[in-house]
Amino acid sequence: MALFIMTFFLVYGGFHLYFFLKIRAAFAPGAAVQILLVVLLILGMMAPIIVRTSERYGLDALARFISWVGYIWMAVLLLFVVSSLLTDLYRLLVHLAGLLLRTDLGAFLPSAGTLFLISVVASVGIVVYGSFEACRIRVEHVEIRSAKIPKAAGRIRIVQISDVHIGVIVREERLAGMLRKVREAAPDVLVSTGDLLDGQGDDLAEAEAQLREIRPRYGKFAVTGNHEFYAGIEHSLDFMVQSRFTPLRGEVATVAGAVDLAGVDDPALLSFGLHGMVSDREVLSRQTGGRFTILLKHQPVVEKDAPGAFDLQLSGHTHKGQIFPFSLVTRLIFPLHSGDFRLANGALLHVSRGTGTWGPPVRFLAPPEITVIDLSPE
Repeated sequence: MALFIMTFFLVYGGFHLYFFLKIRAAFAPGAAVQILLVVLLILGMMAPIIVRTSERYGLDALARFISWVGYIWMAVLLLFVVSSLLTDLYRLLVHLAGLLLRTDLGAFLPSAGTLFLISVVASVGIVVYGSFEACRIRVEHVEIRSAKIPKAAGRIRIVQISDVHIGVIVREERLAGMLRKVREAAPDVLVSTGDLLDGQGDDLAEAEAQLREIRPRYGKFAVTGNHEFYAGIEHSLDFMVQSRFTPLRGEVATVAGAVDLAGVDDPALLSFGLHGMVSDREVLSRQTGGRFTILLKHQPVVEKDAPGAFDLQLSGHTHKGQIFPFSLVTRLIFPLHSGDFRLANGALLHVSRGTGTWGPPVRFLAPPEITVIDLSPE
């Protein structure tokens, strides 16, 4: 955890330094303006820490304000760095072409100020668009026919939400939009595959009430994601229970007498020095009766030899990168990145793009989703 935080701030601090150098090269501001800019950039870099500290001390209004300003700035900065690097590449290519052609191509090079403004406009434009995309939830459908589903059970509809990140940004209004889609899907079972909760704030009564109103006939089940541990596992489990979810932590639940749901904890448990982590295979061995088996697991990682013990794995965690082109990075870390993947022994893995957002309330080329899984007898 400490290594992750250190790496994050080294990279994020580097982005802020890059922005400072770019604005200084573009406009050569005076000393006073540069000092003010440095102060603002340091505040921007420290925004995530300010948010978490404010939550810890119950300063919810301050946490919400800083989170909106700080995380929108984070999205703008990250996209600015990408677009500015592209303009740097363009300048380099023009320079190299001039050397090869032995001619002055300066007419094809806008000023540093113009290139800076192009990058700013591009990044702000994407963030504005992405803030709308983050609220447009798509419904993804997965249909499975299996001889393991008794004909008497008929169709069983399972709706998956993942990575909702209820906290300082995803609150009552945004959650209501997500749950509206869930209601329209009319689930028999609702499952959350981790990161239902994001932060440490205590003002969650309204979110709990909204979630309690969703009452599928066979119940609601949830597994932990890494953010449940960041927020405090006891706090997170209490939120699940108050929201009428049944947490599955190395346990198996049978629904409709036809489907076994096996749930495992996120490996973040180990980072906090906690015990009780069990392997997927061990949990799956606890189900008997040859029923259709679904493994609920936050991270889209398939444990060796586990596919033969389940029929479907539902995961999330990746957000499909949330903001392109950062999906290129998350894809390197999690090759099973988004969508459906056929595994060994006929098992299927579905990786959700996530229903909410982490950090910036922005998505670009990675729209949020709820997933509707229809299980039917052959």
